[in-house]
Amino acid sequence: MAITTCVFDAYGTLFDVASAARQAASRPENSEIAENWAKLAGDWRLKQLQYSWLRAVMGAHTDFWQVTQDGLDWAMEANGVSGARLRKDLLDLYWSLAAYEEVPAMLAALKAAGLNTAILSNGSPDMLEGAVVSAGLSDRLDAVLSVESVGIFKPDRRVYDLVGSHFGCGAGEVLFVSSNGWDAAAAAEYGFATAWVNRSGEPVDRLPWTPHYQLRDLTGIPQIAGV
Repeated sequence: MAITTCVFDAYGTLFDVASAARQAASRPENSEIAENWAKLAGDWRLKQLQYSWLRAVMGAHTDFWQVTQDGLDWAMEANGVSGARLRKDLLDLYWSLAAYEEVPAMLAALKAAGLNTAILSNGSPDMLEGAVVSAGLSDRLDAVLSVESVGIFKPDRRVYDLVGSHFGCGAGEVLFVSSNGWDAAAAAEYGFATAWVNRSGEPVDRLPWTPHYQLRDLTGIPQIAGV
């Protein structure tokens, strides 16, 4: 079945989640993270994801902004840094994460070919709006779908249901793209064609399902989508 709809995870896929810590570390007033900002960013991201999974399993949903703050608090303590100013800088920067450099042209190519484009993310609607507007991507996306409409984080199937409900398409018409191997695997089980953007060369997750495609960046997505 031909692909009609390309759907992207947001954080780590379209937007560089490390950019908040990287930008904060470049400011003289945040010299305490100048040397270890990358580890701080990695710990922050890992806890953010772990807390989303745990809350989904335990039926203790909250919005992704709270999960993001909780993950940062853990990461700051684990890395031996503290302070309200640093915390505020990191959180403020998270609202305007940098898009990866290939993202605007890739989305433009999909739109020019007449495909639907969308985000499907754990992010709360206001967080996603901030990132999309900051990156100048508003005119290149047909929809920004948040898990908040179903009240549970990925990889619950109800999240993937949002795509068909919005676009009226079958699962076989969807190419789902994520930087999270587990997300791409779960979406493959759901019935989407899936591409895993494996920027750091990680091993494939040991799960019953695997992504259909594996890429180092997003430049090959239009070709996979048949453009």
